[in-house]
Amino acid sequence: MKESIRHFIQEFVKGYKAEKRTKTDWKEPLVAFAEASDPLFLRLRDVVGKTHALPTDLLKDAETVISYFIPFKEEIALSNRGETNCSKEWAISYIETNNLIADLNHLVSKELERSGHESVILPPTHNFDEKRLVSDWSHKHVAFIAGLGRFGLHHMLITEKGCCGRLGSLITTARIEPTQRPKSEFCLYKQDKSCRKCVENCVFDALKVDFFHRHKCYEICLSNARLYSKLGLADVCGKCICVVPCSFRNPVNVSSIIA
Repeated sequence: MKESIRHFIQEFVKGYKAEKRTKTDWKEPLVAFAEASDPLFLRLRDVVGKTHALPTDLLKDAETVISYFIPFKEEIALSNRGETNCSKEWAISYIETNNLIADLNHLVSKELERSGHESVILPPTHNFDEKRLVSDWSHKHVAFIAGLGRFGLHHMLITEKGCCGRLGSLITTARIEPTQRPKSEFCLYKQDKSCRKCVENCVFDALKVDFFHRHKCYEICLSNARLYSKLGLADVCGKCICVVPCSFRNPVNVSSIIA
């Protein structure tokens, strides 16, 4: 089942641009799996907050959490270099990829149902407390638990295909072998303190080496949302991850591959 789900997700993303006539183009996604009973889900409540759901809170007989990363093509990230506001291309990619994730989760859920398994679909974003800015289901932390990558200095997840893209996940009663988590760091700063490019890219001083001002970051995202309101909801920035050594790859070990 692991390979059939991975293939389904990859083929769906591959054909989405032509089917929906999107402006965004994506690279092949990465897919990983976590046991719903993994003790890190309990520890996640200590990191994110007590309101963060456990897989079994959302699906009583949950066995597996499916997590995936959909990387943007390089030109989308390159368009977001410099300036103050995020680029129009970056805003569009955010909106279109959220739509892709919603459509993908729906169809993966249907495939699982055909195999006799229940599932719960999680929204791609906007499932957070706007005052505390804490999510009740953090895709990036779930992706870490599933073994998709490691966190960078910018607080984003770095995968083997970098951090420029979007994460999605869903929960199922299907029992699928979990993906092994990488043990070494993917972030150059965490590896040997040789890089602070993401901090340098944050012209708003929301990101520091030893501090992240999430409310200031969110203000910037809302500013971009107002700027691109005619396109849809684009409360996004992304300057910290465009363009840095970890934008498109794991810069610490470019030869490593997720099983």
